[in-house]
Amino acid sequence: MAKIHELASVLADQIAAGEVIERPASVVKELVENAVDAHSTQIDITVEDAGLKRISVVDDGDGIADEDTEMAFKRHATSKITDRRDLFKVKSLGFRGEALPSIASVADVTLTTSTGGVGTLIHNVGGHIQEHTPAAARKGTDVTVKDLFGNVPARLKYLKSPTTELSKITDIVNRLALSYPNVAFSLVHNGRELTRTSGRGDLQQVIAGIYGVQSARKMVAVSGENPDFKVSGYVSLPELTRASRQYISLLLNGRYIHNFQLSKALIAGYGSKLMVGRYPVAVLAITMDPLLVDVNVHPTKQEVRISQEPELTQLIQTTIFNRLAQENLIPDVFSEMPKKRSQEPAADQLTMALNDASRKYTPKTTPRSAMANIPVSPEPTSTASPEPTTVAGPAPMTAPDASPVEPVMVQQESDLKLPAVQQFDAKYRAETNVFPLGPAKAAAPVASVPPQAAPTPDQPRFPQLRYLGQVHGTYLLAEADDGLYLVDQHAAQERVNYEYYRQAIGEVSDDEQKLLVPIVLDYPTTDVLALNDHLATLSSVGLNLESFGPNSFIVHEHPTWFKAGQETDTIKEMVDWVLKDGKLSVAAFREKTAIMMSCKRAIKANHHLDDQQARALLVKLATAENPFNCPHGRPVLVHFTDQDLEKLFKRIQDPHKSGDDWDD
Repeated sequence: MAKIHELASVLADQIAAGEVIERPASVVKELVENAVDAHSTQIDITVEDAGLKRISVVDDGDGIADEDTEMAFKRHATSKITDRRDLFKVKSLGFRGEALPSIASVADVTLTTSTGGVGTLIHNVGGHIQEHTPAAARKGTDVTVKDLFGNVPARLKYLKSPTTELSKITDIVNRLALSYPNVAFSLVHNGRELTRTSGRGDLQQVIAGIYGVQSARKMVAVSGENPDFKVSGYVSLPELTRASRQYISLLLNGRYIHNFQLSKALIAGYGSKLMVGRYPVAVLAITMDPLLVDVNVHPTKQEVRISQEPELTQLIQTTIFNRLAQENLIPDVFSEMPKKRSQEPAADQLTMALNDASRKYTPKTTPRSAMANIPVSPEPTSTASPEPTTVAGPAPMTAPDASPVEPVMVQQESDLKLPAVQQFDAKYRAETNVFPLGPAKAAAPVASVPPQAAPTPDQPRFPQLRYLGQVHGTYLLAEADDGLYLVDQHAAQERVNYEYYRQAIGEVSDDEQKLLVPIVLDYPTTDVLALNDHLATLSSVGLNLESFGPNSFIVHEHPTWFKAGQETDTIKEMVDWVLKDGKLSVAAFREKTAIMMSCKRAIKANHHLDDQQARALLVKLATAENPFNCPHGRPVLVHFTDQDLEKLFKRIQDPHKSGDDWDD
């Protein structure tokens, strides 16, 4: 008897279903994608018990002719490709010809369809057609899937909780709705509507329906192109972030895809505007010639292979960077306050549905106020300025009943008899007018900062700040014509330091500080082999490692911008970065080094400044390229509008309450 034989068609379909149909969300994805390919303008999805009991997808698309209905349930049957040349210019969402036969092999499927005339009904159970009859049906297709995995119960044990399965279904429908804003989608679970879009072609309206109106208001449109690619969509302002990349939707020729490099480029477009560990909300549509992408590398078609990917990543990064550079990124303090549930109807409905699916209630986390964690100094010292002074702005200003802007005085140390590091440090502090070293030996006036240039598309607007005082040695209080500002002094100096070091590190010279006692670094063999390939990267920032035995390196000198007393720690951190990311470019390495140095040399909380130092810091902050965030993405300052202050003191009526206006 022959040992090799051909598998039965039903068994082959069930094996294929293991690749394509992993869970109820996979059924929804395949059926909805077929509906989109059929030129539908409205697609209604109904699920019961997270899709295990019943899934129904109804569309108003082209429909299927009666003579093609049985063929649609055969493996590798498709209307979307004809020959191998079509594989290199795929424009449809589904083309492998496995969806319907794979679903039918593990479920009870009823297909009702019509091209506009007499319709057809096909009933397929476990891969066997039970019924094929005429049916009265409108133009379009209705596919109902019942008892999913009923004939392969072993699959059920790999499914997650009903909450998780319903969440994945919702995610699939939401991604498709974002991909096709001109199609009206609806998703109903156990009689409760979870998603509904209008199909009017307004992407921002779809975003509002999925993520909430408040989130949509914090997203800005982006657009860019080059000869091969065009990108467009919406990205969130840095104040709107999430804890994972799950809220980034990349749409390639209308297909939702996973691509780490493209997501990384999108995040890189924010530069240092995002907090560490936080990710933006984004919907980015990429249009390109189908010849430049291979969508046939994975059964689910969510992983693709892109030609000229480096050019595309550069376009994405540049487009987002340039767009955010036009925005005023100072958050209004009340925008960070908790919102009422009624302001996020879509999120609330989904939450209730998920709770209903799992029969459990999970409390929602509440956003923390931007003012929740102001540290309190045990011995606060008043440093308030008796006369507010303008420190930045497009034109010289004077505070009411105050003298004109005072020239900032800075203490300077003589460069004589100072080591190279201290000379560099003194020069830096003198140039930036911030926190001179040690006791003063001389005092010299410094010219006032020239007026800031008028805002341009490449230079975000920054308010004209007039320094008022310091709060608990941590926050600087300032005012402007549009309200009150609270400045985090540590974040502000981090930003000032970062922009200085970023430039200084990029201008590596032969000016090195010799070490009296060389530093010896020991590493295991695997790390030594890796470091040998990246010695040039380290050298690009002035750090030269020399081989010193089989598993050691020796350092005889270091750049002058290293902080005295932290040479060894700084060198080890830089080496660790190279070992952690073997693909770290010279530019990225310099960026990380600048961030590290800016943080180490910035003042901390509970450090009291005198008025002169505080004004000097605000002056330098106003000239920064990005004065809104520290290098780690934390906000440098928050804004209380005049209206915010009036509400706090009940000087204006709450618009949501009735009653007379408050008296002045």
